Amino acid sequence: MLTALARYGDHHMTDVLVIGAGPAGAAAALRSADLGARTALVTSAAFGGMAANDGPVPVRALAHAGRLLRDARQLDQYGITISEPVLDYSRLLGRVREIVGDVRTNSSLRRQIDSLGVTIHERAGVARFVDPNSIETRSGLRLSADKIIICTGGVSRRLPIPGFELTCTHSDAWGLTSVPPSMLVVGAGATGMQVASIFNAFGSRVQLFEAGPRILATEDADISVAAAAALRQSGIAVHEAFGAIEAFEKSATGVRMIFTKDGCRFDAEASLVVVATGWAAETSELNVAAAGIELNQRKFVKVDEYLRTSAPHIFAAGDITGHLMLVPQAVQGGWTAATNAVTGPTMPLADQVSPMGSFTEPEYAQAGLTEAKARESHDIVTSIVHFDVTTRTLIDGRTFGFCKLITDRKSCKVIGCHVIGERAVDIAEVAAIAIAAGMRVDDLAQIPLAYPTYGGILARAAVMAAGQLGLGVGWANQLERQSGG
Repeated sequence: MLTALARYGDHHMTDVLVIGAGPAGAAAALRSADLGARTALVTSAAFGGMAANDGPVPVRALAHAGRLLRDARQLDQYGITISEPVLDYSRLLGRVREIVGDVRTNSSLRRQIDSLGVTIHERAGVARFVDPNSIETRSGLRLSADKIIICTGGVSRRLPIPGFELTCTHSDAWGLTSVPPSMLVVGAGATGMQVASIFNAFGSRVQLFEAGPRILATEDADISVAAAAALRQSGIAVHEAFGAIEAFEKSATGVRMIFTKDGCRFDAEASLVVVATGWAAETSELNVAAAGIELNQRKFVKVDEYLRTSAPHIFAAGDITGHLMLVPQAVQGGWTAATNAVTGPTMPLADQVSPMGSFTEPEYAQAGLTEAKARESHDIVTSIVHFDVTTRTLIDGRTFGFCKLITDRKSCKVIGCHVIGERAVDIAEVAAIAIAAGMRVDDLAQIPLAYPTYGGILARAAVMAAGQLGLGVGWANQLERQSGG
């Protein structure tokens, strides 16, 4: 033992080392220390990771400003007169920094981790494995532990295209000091949609390019169609199945993108090009080979159901595994990985309903299965309630959108919900609770939700579905006929 201590100094006192302090890493460190393991947490930059510093928190703050501008344009309809709102972008950025700071200061997570005696090494620089039990960071810190949990997150995918260095990532976009007059956004998944939507609200001329046949490829097809129509209506040029990019080059006013489709060459230019074509695991400098860790075909760290890598004493959680790359799932993964690292492989990662939504304009959200996916293995009933006939949306003057509920015909259980329009995320989250609880659609239909509310729209979709299934829901049917939701 003495030789081991002499070799490691006090590093050998660490049972579990967590690399990365985003949601997955923070949850892993908290759980590991709570289970009594001596835990160390090392992060290349600030505590909180991308979620706090570059992801949902600042993005939602910018989206809120876009929403306030949109709301201000509605004031006249309600008899309130003000002068035209003008955005002072640098003041908005100051507010965003303040919010990010507040969220970080008020993070009870950080306080809990500190109170459990976790050793935190912040701003240590990028970590790399030197052997299966030890890492070294760019600042020269060397740490060893019996068990290691990798939570280093992801990075924007780079494209092997000439001139790619002239483009920006979404992170660069959030860091701009002024609103660019024009912008090309390449990639129309959740991230590209957010960039396009926010900067369109701020006054940029935005063109959105998607190589696939539809924007928001992972959403229900009806949501993609409605979202594309809404974006075009708001002044964004949407190009789906646009072809293949040949190169980016400097132009007089910014950057030009040259692309080909069906053998013809085209180009588009703007003062800024943001590429958001996916998210890759942050493994470039980790030197996973030194630890015996394998990557899968998509180049994410390969893990089993216990989140163990191919090296049995090393676990991984969050974006680096390539599972659903969202904050709640990262927290759940970090918690699970730490439980298994400390107690042995006892807790498989639960397959949960994962509601997902985006605070774009318009909002869209999903919970459970898409219609196409549901049809593969279920006989289904779909019910759609359009926002131009529901009371609350009429009151609020937000009549774009719909709520689609997918119900299994045999069990009468709710198995999917897809919403686009005002408060879409809130509605889908209520549906997620019903799906997780295994609720029958007629039971959901009979809950007397407050009126008139956005949640009530879901109940109305449930009443419709119950009607199609021939299930009586009594008073709810009566109300549905009388009031129109």
